[in-house]
Amino acid sequence: MVALGLQATHLISPQKLPIRKQRTFSNIVIRSSIAEPSGEPAPLGQKTKYNDGLFAKAFMGLFARKMEKFAAAPKAGTEPKKGVFDYDYESFVEVSKRVMQGRSRLQQQQVVRQVLLSMLPPGAPAQFRKLFPPTKWAAEFNAALTVPFFYWLVGPSEVVEVEINGVKQKSGVHIKKCRYLENSGCVGMCVNMCKIPTQDFFTNEFGLPLTMIPSMFFQNFGLCPTEFSASCW
Repeated sequence: MVALGLQATHLISPQKLPIRKQRTFSNIVIRSSIAEPSGEPAPLGQKTKYNDGLFAKAFMGLFARKMEKFAAAPKAGTEPKKGVFDYDYESFVEVSKRVMQGRSRLQQQQVVRQVLLSMLPPGAPAQFRKLFPPTKWAAEFNAALTVPFFYWLVGPSEVVEVEINGVKQKSGVHIKKCRYLENSGCVGMCVNMCKIPTQDFFTNEFGLPLTMIPSMFFQNFGLCPTEFSASCW
């Protein structure tokens, strides 16, 4: 789970969260939604199926194209993707894996930071700091935004109450079964391509302290596939 707090964001151990099945215009065209019959993530050991909408695919393609600049060449015989909508979630993760190749942990984290900065207009971090100083309201507001805007990346989540320096606030975000970790199957990829650079970006660029705490789901995965093991832990 990921959470945004006044001074920390917390990941909480998985728990049963009610997820209502909805087939709306926004699910089909705009955002991602779970395609499982139950409407919930698949059990551990099984990959959850998603229906990705237009905007979700646009985000996948935008991030993937930015990362392609830092990625190793695709395998021989693989047709290169050119357009934003040529990418799906699997190819987005595949680009992430190629970014890891030949790079140390620190170098991987630095690439993610550069990619995140490249997605923003000039001066955006400074403006964010002015609009969202590290207050309880800012932490809770950004936690609420995280749930819909990052569904495509991490899957279903919900805002939960956390305690920061003795103060209770709804700035925690519980991710039930992280889509990125589920698809990559690589703990090192989760840590170096997501957890650490995201924490660093929010804390140092946006000035909103973030802490991501892995849950038990995290422990069900090993290190990286053999070809990436030297670049992971």
